Amino acid sequence: MANHTTGIGVVRGAALYIGALLGPGLLLLPGLAVARAGPASVVAWGGLLGVSALFAVVFAALGVRYPTAGGVRAYAEAGLGPRAGTAVAWCFLAGVVTGAPIVCVIGGNYVAELTGGGTRTAAGTAGLLLLATIAVARRGVRTSATVQFGLVVLLLIIVVGGVAGAAPDSDPANWRPFAPHGWAAIGSAAASLMLAFVGWEAIAPLTGRFARPRTQLPVVIGIAFATTAAVYLALGVVTVAALGPAGATDVPLAALLRRAVGPGGTAVAAVGALVLTGGAVVAYLSGAAALVATGTAPRLFAIVVGVGVASIGLMSAGALPLATLVTVPTAFFLVVYLVCMAAAWRLLRGPARAAAAAGGAVVVIVLAFIGYALLPAACVTAAALAWDRIPGRRRMRRLPTCGMSGSRCSSSGP
Repeated sequence: MANHTTGIGVVRGAALYIGALLGPGLLLLPGLAVARAGPASVVAWGGLLGVSALFAVVFAALGVRYPTAGGVRAYAEAGLGPRAGTAVAWCFLAGVVTGAPIVCVIGGNYVAELTGGGTRTAAGTAGLLLLATIAVARRGVRTSATVQFGLVVLLLIIVVGGVAGAAPDSDPANWRPFAPHGWAAIGSAAASLMLAFVGWEAIAPLTGRFARPRTQLPVVIGIAFATTAAVYLALGVVTVAALGPAGATDVPLAALLRRAVGPGGTAVAAVGALVLTGGAVVAYLSGAAALVATGTAPRLFAIVVGVGVASIGLMSAGALPLATLVTVPTAFFLVVYLVCMAAAWRLLRGPARAAAAAGGAVVVIVLAFIGYALLPAACVTAAALAWDRIPGRRRMRRLPTCGMSGSRCSSSGP
């Protein structure tokens, strides 16, 4: 436990939590949710905020009881054994490998919207961005906590500016029909939006560094949850209210910013998207490289390139829509959350244990809407469990404290 001199305070703690929960997914996911469920997507936003609260309670309790830098792998091992820890680590890696190219596509779409270049421009920009971030990560450059938080502040400025500027254009007619694709589509929207709600697991291992965790954590979590809830709900509501069916786009914030500041809003969104996605991908790849065994990082980066070429190529050819590709890394991180909720149910008592049970049940429900994208997660989980049974296998280092939202990564390894 940290002392009062070196411990994290409420302000810095809240900043770290908010930084872990907000990321470049907000540049894309509101549009995907509208495309899947129409105005009813706001129900998915509200429901997932409730789930986010459950995750917050669980990971805070785990962080206080197990103040380790091992993160979700350590929690899984403590509650369910080493094989569960290996499965969590592998799914985390797979989520990074499949998610990094998609984050680059988000930036590419905003550039294409600015230039009018279409799918080829988006794919080309995404490919160049992925190669550039891999080059940075290979040199061992890690994005600092200060820079990461600066990126989050930039995201907040973009989101708040777009929401506040577009809100006066709200039209009640945009809410009708409320559920054009049926009520079941809310589950499909939730499956896409879930990627925006990972992050609690990324910061929980730092709870041991608070000066007074039992008194400070409730305040920190309250501030972080209130801030992110306001941002999420405002973005989801205004995307529907101001844009209507036009909100079903891969560049919803560009559309909102055009309403807010005119044609220049597209350029603002494109610049912000490139900066945010680039910084986030460097964080993802650095965290993944810190997790794998020494000397295998080049192979990891080669895999990322291969997966990136395949996924970006499939998207640009129209073989797989971006909405489908997004569900692949989402499935991997849902498996991570499911295992952690199961481990927490065994490790914790009282309200935190009840929260873990409820959170795990919701994860199972959301997984049911993932569809075929669940197959890669199932295959990786099975492979991890089989690998852990091989005698003399080399174990990976402990999981770094890094989330897909682009929060700072740290590792127990060198």
